[in-house]
Amino acid sequence: MLTKSSLTRRSLLGAAASALASVPLATAAPARPRRARAAPLQLTLPGPTGPHPLGTVAWHLVDRSRADPWQPSRPRELMVQLWYPAHRTHDHPVAPWMSPAAVPFFEREQGIPAGALLLPATHAHAAAPVDRGRRGRPVVLYSPGLRSDRSLGTVLIEELASRGYVVVAIDHTYDADLVEFPGGRVETFAVAGDIDDALIAKALAVRTADTRFVLDQLTALNAGRRRLPVTFAGACDLSRIGMVGHSLGGATAAAAIRADRRLRAGADLDGSLLPPLTAGTDRPFLLFGSDPGPGPNDPSWDRFWATQYGWKRELALTGSTHISFTDLETLMPQAAPALGLTPDRLTQAIGSLDPHRAIRAQRAYLRAFFDLHLRGLDHHLLDRPSPHCPQVRFLR
Repeated sequence: MLTKSSLTRRSLLGAAASALASVPLATAAPARPRRARAAPLQLTLPGPTGPHPLGTVAWHLVDRSRADPWQPSRPRELMVQLWYPAHRTHDHPVAPWMSPAAVPFFEREQGIPAGALLLPATHAHAAAPVDRGRRGRPVVLYSPGLRSDRSLGTVLIEELASRGYVVVAIDHTYDADLVEFPGGRVETFAVAGDIDDALIAKALAVRTADTRFVLDQLTALNAGRRRLPVTFAGACDLSRIGMVGHSLGGATAAAAIRADRRLRAGADLDGSLLPPLTAGTDRPFLLFGSDPGPGPNDPSWDRFWATQYGWKRELALTGSTHISFTDLETLMPQAAPALGLTPDRLTQAIGSLDPHRAIRAQRAYLRAFFDLHLRGLDHHLLDRPSPHCPQVRFLR
């Protein structure tokens, strides 16, 4: 049974899995009075390292076969975002990190002072034409944590897309903190009840159904039966699909790969699991956790390991925390001066590892995993510890 402490550290983490509220701002030293307001601090994301320029497009999906489990009077609605290699990007604007109508909700809920921060832009161009490659691109689905949203996975998502993948990021409506739909409608977190095994099981069932519905719609899109502002027909190689998620999204990847054989490989970024919904399969699975790893309060990874009979590896990122596997790893240090965060509070939130090294390691090992199992390209990074990434420990 998952303990409350393990859920707090891995699967849920409250608002820390969703935004800057992981640091209680009220403990920061008060700012000195100023005669004039300081200019807002512009946040940035590290650029992806792959050779491909990026495009992105949001996609509104409605599953009319399902009543929404969290809001039963409505059909199940999702927002997903596709990220992909693109060409002719110069005449397409750069996409924002967070959808515009969601920004005021984000700032208000996270206690960010008005005008203190300018949220970053991405490195992707809105609705730029798709570069399909020779025979379609391999696909990776991304699922965020509970009370999180797809924006917080952008650093890893852009890296995979720049390396030739189509990445499909899913917002799981109502267990996400914020989801903006067409017309500026914003739906917020609406999961009622105690965070226990029963609620997590329900959330995993909802998310697994979401994932399978997205796979169905992606199949129709790739066949030309669905329309977007960009043409995606033939852009995806649907024989090569993987999934990665952070926190509860990592458990979602494990549950979805068990439920749907279209998923060929999966990765869990520091998320508690919930056997038997997340028991192992014959397909490859990567466990990549924070330091010091699952620990005695979270036996779920041990249970998964015992049932996983396909390829498997467990890694730990030394000096990291749960939210190191989100964009907050790079955004919080930038925001610290504007928010009055002390070095100790920052270390408590994101760990002691240098953020650039943390992001570089995550990108390298996630790419190596999907290259190996979706492309047949072996970088040998997953064979043994690397002197180039000593911060990554091989646990088994």
